[in-house]
Amino acid sequence: MDRDHFTQITRQWMDVFMHRSMRGWNHFAKSVGLSMPQLSILMQLHHKGPCGMSEISERFDITAAAASQLVDKLVQSELIERVEDAHDRRAKKLSLSKKGESLIEKGFEERYRWMNDLAENLSVDEQTKVAEALTILTQATQKMETMEVNQKVSTVISSSGAKNQP
Repeated sequence: MDRDHFTQITRQWMDVFMHRSMRGWNHFAKSVGLSMPQLSILMQLHHKGPCGMSEISERFDITAAAASQLVDKLVQSELIERVEDAHDRRAKKLSLSKKGESLIEKGFEERYRWMNDLAENLSVDEQTKVAEALTILTQATQKMETMEVNQKVSTVISSSGAKNQP
């Protein structure tokens, strides 16, 4: 198989996967009365942990006022909590509440539900082949991620070393 054919096949899979995944996510968000930006904030807190309001506005490239409005609704819904920052008592950290964590877990189930249906439409042999191929793709992608992070670290180190030279 040549590289162009491989790229075409993987793009087709990626398009279908993203469409199905996002459709499940959008359906879930609507069913629980959340906007996609609100759900995105919950996801960020789930994956990255507690953060301040300024980090929310920076991550989502929105104004502090817009971030505050989104967060206020999530606090009122008891999906996130504002807690005092241990290092700066004037500042507040945002974190997922137990209710928020539970909601995110339900969202994951909804988002990937179609994968169970897909598995039912594949033979055991096909499932094995797909699992092997996806394992290879996952490992290759993780290797690329590691290389990119190492490249960024090397760039930062070399540029800071150049600045420190007399």
